[in-house]
Amino acid sequence: MDEKKNIGSLFDRIARSYDHINHLLSLHTDRLWRHRAVSRLSAADSVLDVAIGTGDLAIELVRSRKAQKVQGIDLSEQMMAVAAQKVAARGWSDRIRFDLGSALDMPYADNSFDAVTCGFGVRNFSDLDKGLKEMFRVLRKDGEVLILEFSYPEQRIVRRLYDFYFSRMMPFIGKTVSRDKTAYSYFRNSVKGFIWGETLCDRLRQAGFKNVTFTPMTFGICTMYKGVK
Repeated sequence: MDEKKNIGSLFDRIARSYDHINHLLSLHTDRLWRHRAVSRLSAADSVLDVAIGTGDLAIELVRSRKAQKVQGIDLSEQMMAVAAQKVAARGWSDRIRFDLGSALDMPYADNSFDAVTCGFGVRNFSDLDKGLKEMFRVLRKDGEVLILEFSYPEQRIVRRLYDFYFSRMMPFIGKTVSRDKTAYSYFRNSVKGFIWGETLCDRLRQAGFKNVTFTPMTFGICTMYKGVK
């Protein structure tokens, strides 16, 4: 998908409206997904949040006391600017930090973090396997990886309703609110064209992770993946 080559600039364009649209389109279910996922993570001193975006997952990690410190990395400077404002408002600027950079070539030493997380970002990697291997590389031995990603419902009726929503309503709402003609069409296509479930688990195993599991949430609209180094 050609848009992945310029994914940072795509998210820069919609950064200011991203949170509002995200909560609106998910009917605020995205908050529940993050809370449920983080509750499954063991407490850690240092966590790397890959594709940190506007910081909601990192904030939940600190709020729930699952992370003492979070290092975020993202290709979108504007998304992280929004995140930095939210973090500063909570007085957590010393606990959540940001680096501009690629998930495919991260500027961290091997075995640097107790846990690695990624919320709704792996489908945007231009090279999924390289990104997963980088996450494995910077994770310490016995550390956990936690990934949240959109998926496609298996149940036929739910899938039809979801497909209608994704194909017709979501791009229209996203374009209207963000005033960006392409971003939410990309969002729809990136979800429909991505892998999920056991297929993504296999890619995590190929990257080196063990004890890999997946847990569908909300009729399979979102899936949580966990593994251990």
